[in-house]
Amino acid sequence: MVYVTRGLVDVLLDLASDADPSGVTTGVSITSASELEGADDLPPDTPVFTDFFLPDPGNSVNAVFGVNLSTPAGQTQGRFVSHPVGELEVTRRDDLAQVVFVAVPPWDVDENSFAAFDRSGERQPLEIVDASPPGQSLSD
Repeated sequence: MVYVTRGLVDVLLDLASDADPSGVTTGVSITSASELEGADDLPPDTPVFTDFFLPDPGNSVNAVFGVNLSTPAGQTQGRFVSHPVGELEVTRRDDLAQVVFVAVPPWDVDENSFAAFDRSGERQPLEIVDASPPGQSLSD
């Protein structure tokens, strides 16, 4: 089972919608369920996708062999890709990761528009949880 917060799904779908007709790809990272507010139903050590790195569209210098060099190594456990014109599946052109979230129009939270896949392209069971990471603030 792949767990992702509703807030992250909403943001990723907004990014895809805003970029349409271009595609978006970005790294996504996890937080343990024990650190989330509202994830009491999950075992504490359950990884939940909660965060993303802002994509850098059009800057191919930062992407080499499917690795975004502007994202710190080891900071992402998954990828998000949008396919404005295409199927809800992982393609050969997608940046691969252990978990790949794929979205297609109409950019809705729907099993026909948003799904999780493993590195080999097999669809994974997905649960969207109504939880959020603890509040963060910028310090001096």
